[in-house]
Amino acid sequence: MTTRNPDVDAFVSGAKAWQDEIRALRSILLDAGLDEALKWRKPCFLFEGSNVAIIQPFKAHCALLFFKGALFEDAHGRLRSQGENTRSAMRLEFTASGQIEPSVVRYYVEQAIAVEKAGLKVDIGATREPAYPEELVRAFGENRTLEAAFQALTPGRRRGYLLHFAGAKQSATRRARIEKCTPAILAGKGRHDR
Repeated sequence: MTTRNPDVDAFVSGAKAWQDEIRALRSILLDAGLDEALKWRKPCFLFEGSNVAIIQPFKAHCALLFFKGALFEDAHGRLRSQGENTRSAMRLEFTASGQIEPSVVRYYVEQAIAVEKAGLKVDIGATREPAYPEELVRAFGENRTLEAAFQALTPGRRRGYLLHFAGAKQSATRRARIEKCTPAILAGKGRHDR
């Protein structure tokens, strides 16, 4: 079993919900020989330095997300998509600790390890970048530094911002989101970077 990370210990003991589920999942992941770290303020599990899974406590359920889950065989039919804009991640969802079947979870964890050992990458094809909202195009016209900073972001960070901006139904909301995110963009950060 891998050594426990004290930051993850603190996360688990401070969790307001899903503590039993988090403990059960953590035990299975550590028994599989994965290392753990606290990333994105969640328990993340790594194989030879590569992120393979993360425990995500939500309001309605506790999830175990596999970063390259799209490459897995889903013999148990348990994998769920993160959402329509997700290309590679898939997750297992639990609403009670009794739903966590160690042999089933190990099946998916073993696949995650095999994917990393094989060096496989998810082929997202020629995924187009989402359209730039007209409010963002106007902001770029008024602030060329913002445009340069936005274009310097990684494709994933640009995509995250574009989906966030376009997700607003009203133009005023899109403008407000762009204005609020401008300092982070200028600092070269993604929406969820701290």
